Amino acid sequence: MAAKPPEPLTLDRIATPVGELLLVTDGDGAVRALEFDDFEDRLLRLLTRHYGPVVLTSGRAPVPVRAAIDAYFAGDRRALDGITVRTGGTEFQRQVWAALRTIPAGETRSYGQLAAAIARPKAVRAVGLANGANPVGIIVPCHRVIGANGTLTGYAGGIARKRWLLNHERRA
Repeated sequence: MAAKPPEPLTLDRIATPVGELLLVTDGDGAVRALEFDDFEDRLLRLLTRHYGPVVLTSGRAPVPVRAAIDAYFAGDRRALDGITVRTGGTEFQRQVWAALRTIPAGETRSYGQLAAAIARPKAVRAVGLANGANPVGIIVPCHRVIGANGTLTGYAGGIARKRWLLNHERRA
């Protein structure tokens, strides 16, 4: 059952070195979704899954959120740490997403390591599904999760972007 949609939801567009981001914030300035513009359908699908039908109004995200995203892409690896994120999702998904935010920039974890970090070592597949359903890419850094053998695995924004983000964080 979807939660009542937060009102209002603002959709901002931010240019980055790896493509335009779609940033959805609520009336309190919390980030509800972040996705690359070529995956707008996915963003809308996840928002609808979490809240039911939503109305997005074009506008500017709060200055501190935009500034943090700009700082991240300028090389400040910790710039996104203080952004407030509010998501729908199940309790398990929110637990996985919270664990993602504990992975330091420039580091990676396997799905198994992430499952162990939330004290659910046998829930590797469920962790993978929750990771894939993350509505707030980059800020909730699902790009930092890799296969058990160290390979880059699926990423909603595409493997090339995942590689770029990881390299960017390692260089910064």
